[in-house]
Amino acid sequence: MDYVRGVDRHQLTMISLEQMVGKKAFVRIIDAFVEGLNLDDFGFTNTTCQKEGRPPYRPSDLLKLYIYGFRYKIHSCRRLAHASKVNVELMWLLQGLQPHYKTIANFRKDNPEAFQKVFKYFLLMLKDWDLVDGKTVAIDSFKIRAQNSLKNNYNEGKINRHLDYIDEKIKKYEEQLNQETKQESRNEIIDKIDHQVEKWNAYCELGQKLYDDQISQLSTTDPDARAVVLHRNIVNVGYNIQAAADSKNKLLVGLETGGVNDTHALSTMVKEVQANLGVEKMDVLADKGYHTGDELSKCEGLKVKTYVSPKANAAIKQYKVFPMEAFKYHPGTDTYRCPN
Repeated sequence: MDYVRGVDRHQLTMISLEQMVGKKAFVRIIDAFVEGLNLDDFGFTNTTCQKEGRPPYRPSDLLKLYIYGFRYKIHSCRRLAHASKVNVELMWLLQGLQPHYKTIANFRKDNPEAFQKVFKYFLLMLKDWDLVDGKTVAIDSFKIRAQNSLKNNYNEGKINRHLDYIDEKIKKYEEQLNQETKQESRNEIIDKIDHQVEKWNAYCELGQKLYDDQISQLSTTDPDARAVVLHRNIVNVGYNIQAAADSKNKLLVGLETGGVNDTHALSTMVKEVQANLGVEKMDVLADKGYHTGDELSKCEGLKVKTYVSPKANAAIKQYKVFPMEAFKYHPGTDTYRCPN
């Protein structure tokens, strides 16, 4: 008896990429879906070639690569570039192409609206196939980390602390300058003061941008990212993603990058789903994070019926008062009866 052994690495083998991918592999569905699209209709860049210059990659090939990455949780551009070199299914899908990670990143950066249009088109296909109906939709959120570090995320308080720190350093340098007599040492101190002044001006510009844009946070690497509680009360810079799923087959029918919490997201997500599926009336399910009177009122105006868990009133335990629902209304006298 011997060990199970593989084939000889140096043996020449006659085989094609087509033979190496299963007939029912998901990658074949991706290929068929994208090849059936007219990418001009969605606004993708480089859908036609120029007469001069280096030829670009086909938008359809890069779109296939991204959809494959979404399906198998390969989100990094560098990892997608690496996968195109070692993944047999991607070799088949891209016909051996190996795009650089910057090419992959630029494709996503240059076509954000086109990606959204493809998603909506796919949802309409699902609706035509009767896989989603939009009668009952559940909405919830999940958080993902951004590339932006917490160090490069700013709010008004953080900027003011930096400015106060710089003011103290400049004050100390000025005291040293008044006591120093050597010109060479004075020049070094002046350079340090100039450097601190540059930093002070940079923080002032960040503060002005917060004021001009009327925002509470600013991230310098990922502008849309915010400081959010990801898990176990640990704060990191990331995104609070709102997602809506149709109840018929649990398929995703809406996505939106929300704020730091769910408080003001319910009506926005309802509008997103209505636009994506072309429906108006629906039942909407959500947890207590979405329970605000203003949002529920907006949803009523949008002709949807909401089923949202109520928030526990903190005042009930703190002040030992009765909850609002304990007061019984009497239409005849237009009064409420206190449970006490």
